[in-house]
Amino acid sequence: MFEENSQLMVNAFFSRIVVFFLYLVSLLPFWFLYLISDLIFLILYHIVKYRRDVVQGNLGRSFPNKSSAELQLIEKQYYEYLADMMIESVKMISLPKKSALKHFVYTNPEILETYFSAGRSVVAAAGHYANWEMGNVMPLCNSGLNMVVYKPLANKVFENLFHKIRTRYGAVMVPMKLALRKIVEYRKQITLSVFVSDQTPHYHETQYFTTFLNQTTAIFLGIEKIAKLTNSPVVFLDVRLVKRGYYTCTFVPLIENPQETAEHEITEAHVRYLEKMIMEKPQYWLWSHKRWKFNEQGFIG
Repeated sequence: MFEENSQLMVNAFFSRIVVFFLYLVSLLPFWFLYLISDLIFLILYHIVKYRRDVVQGNLGRSFPNKSSAELQLIEKQYYEYLADMMIESVKMISLPKKSALKHFVYTNPEILETYFSAGRSVVAAAGHYANWEMGNVMPLCNSGLNMVVYKPLANKVFENLFHKIRTRYGAVMVPMKLALRKIVEYRKQITLSVFVSDQTPHYHETQYFTTFLNQTTAIFLGIEKIAKLTNSPVVFLDVRLVKRGYYTCTFVPLIENPQETAEHEITEAHVRYLEKMIMEKPQYWLWSHKRWKFNEQGFIG
């Protein structure tokens, strides 16, 4: 027990050193950070070869009709962008509000305000596409209470770090298991509830499979259940990379009256929208995530 506690203390100490170092790095200007990003790409792609087997497997199954050359290009572009996303996320530790709004622009916040003025809360679906972490400036662009549903990290020090990054502009972070409870708790307020729609559910919790990127895929039904329970309109957060370090996000209405929809209609709507985005520019999705761990027959591989 003593040795275990000592190891935990040592791990926590070194984790705090890393966090402090990341804060110092975040103070560097963007142009210098992208030089670091170029170096990170070389390390991830050529030296460490971080999860390249996962990326290659995911891409090959998702795009069976693409040539080896096309898949290799997407793979390389993905790692280049992954390095940028990592360094941009570090920059968010200290990025001022004014600068954040220049780098991440919401093109049509009036969509939300129209719903809010009618007394309706909104449910938003997003994907692990482009830099979703920079999207946490959203509370600066609308008048609702912004709640972001997420999966907590196992490392408490880094969990606290990301919690500070994600809430520094006003968002309320809600662990996935508490999503329904929190939404009911804030039911008398106008809210924007954001769900990352391409998370992988636990096998024993999976209630729905669909075909996504050419593969049988387990999908969370949380967005659909909460939208129907509250009859909140569903929108998709369409994030696009404009140029290095600059993004736009457009609120795309998907479902106006959830309680009038058929079973799984809402789920299919946000899954298909994300799939379309990925098909157009696949290099900006999170290919190194082990998304396909199981199908309807059980665990894969």
